[in-house]
Amino acid sequence: MDPLHYRAFTTPSGGGNPAGVVLDASGMTDARMQEIAADLGYSETAFLDPGDGGHFRIRYFSPLAEVDFCGHATVASAVALADRDGAEGHYVFHANVGPIPVEVHSTERGYAATLRSVVPSVAPLDALAELLRVLGWERGDLAPDLPVGVAFAGLSHPVLWAASRARLADLAYDFAAMKDLMIAQGWGTVSLLHRASPDLIHARNAFAVGGVVEDPATGAAAAALGGFLRAHGLLPADGRFTVMQGEDMGQPCRIEVDASGDGGVRVSGTAAPIPVA
Repeated sequence: MDPLHYRAFTTPSGGGNPAGVVLDASGMTDARMQEIAADLGYSETAFLDPGDGGHFRIRYFSPLAEVDFCGHATVASAVALADRDGAEGHYVFHANVGPIPVEVHSTERGYAATLRSVVPSVAPLDALAELLRVLGWERGDLAPDLPVGVAFAGLSHPVLWAASRARLADLAYDFAAMKDLMIAQGWGTVSLLHRASPDLIHARNAFAVGGVVEDPATGAAAAALGGFLRAHGLLPADGRFTVMQGEDMGQPCRIEVDASGDGGVRVSGTAAPIPVA
């Protein structure tokens, strides 16, 4: 089946993070999936193997390698299924990290999807000094009142808070050194953040390990961030916040996060097909 082209976590004015979606990859080899993902060049392409009752095996490939979990490709896949079926739906995607329930609902801008991540966790960021060196940041570039660490909700992401929006906007890092560091540490992306308010966070996510400098929208990192804020008592009272990402790339993306309660974190966003010739 030819891959579909979607953009996920769109804003009312457009934007969104492109993803490839193959709705029936049953019988497809790993090599073929990797080849398709590399040809598309999106940060991730999702490959679905249909099961029964709305259950699907799902795998994600970046241009360079398989990725255990990807939020924006999950949202894109769920909306692609709803577009195919012409109806809202409930799905369970069985990823390498475990089952990811997803609900698709209609909005005034088309379909939106809400996924629930695996249970999040946090850990210390032992490689902080090395990460700052690779980024070209100083310790004074970090927000003094916010904690650093490693957040997990399917993938591990170091969390750094920029002291200013201008510091976040100025991103130029050593790509080869970042890729090596991410491989050594087992990181999915590097979450670079600025907290404009308790319920609005600006994000950039370095993704050298996936073969691209920056991911325009990272649902997996947003889920992990929800767990990180919950663990540190930094959530708004209702547990909900918005992540704006991709703005500095000219691809604005909006990710809604609900980390209230315990267990998995809910991540929501709209998605739409990308017209292709």
